[in-house]
Amino acid sequence: MPKITHLLFDCDNTLVLSEELAFEACAELSNEMLAKHNISERYTGPDLMSTFVGQNFRGVVMGLQSKYAFKLSDAEVDSYVSRELGKVIETLEAKAEPCVGVMPVLEELYKSKKYGLAVVSSSALSRVQASVKKVGQDGFFPPDHIFSAATSLPVPTTKPDPAIYLHACKVIDKAPGECLAVEDSKSGTLSAVRAGIPTVGYVGSYGGVIKQKEMAEVLKEAGVKVIMDDWSQFMDCLGKIEAM
Repeated sequence: MPKITHLLFDCDNTLVLSEELAFEACAELSNEMLAKHNISERYTGPDLMSTFVGQNFRGVVMGLQSKYAFKLSDAEVDSYVSRELGKVIETLEAKAEPCVGVMPVLEELYKSKKYGLAVVSSSALSRVQASVKKVGQDGFFPPDHIFSAATSLPVPTTKPDPAIYLHACKVIDKAPGECLAVEDSKSGTLSAVRAGIPTVGYVGSYGGVIKQKEMAEVLKEAGVKVIMDDWSQFMDCLGKIEAM
């Protein structure tokens, strides 16, 4: 395995506890969309999160259209995505917190200068920037090393498409095998693994031991190299992958 030089972190529920907050706004707009098309199904934030975790809202909209067989115009999709982004950013700027235990790890990595650090997210760039700034993580990442599948690419996409990881590798001028990703979702893991990046699966943001064990199996099946229950285990996980 090539020497790992760069660490690529997912944002939502990996660096920042943001998924639950974001899906509250997603559910409100999703239900509006369904009602407009005379579909009786309604979602809560947790319902929507369990189905679409790791995807951005554009991916949620596409998934709902496929599941319930209705069609929005491109302009309607763009309108919903724009409205969702505003609602989510407002909520994150008020309520977002860092994932438990991540700050000391980022501080140690930043001070060591041994690895380049980047954020690779499905979420819109402005949302990711708002999240890391709110929790005091923005100083760890160069502004041009925060990547968004919704914003950074010529054609917006979402994980599990590997495009955003491949784009990040191109920008930082590193081969995928020289990087390590940290992901908490199946879609995020598939995105990194399909790009050829060894991946740590983080399950610490899932509530309860049973759910964490379930997600550990999901992420293993998706291709993670090791599972991390708590950020205090990160350096050991990194060492295991570097020794492979």
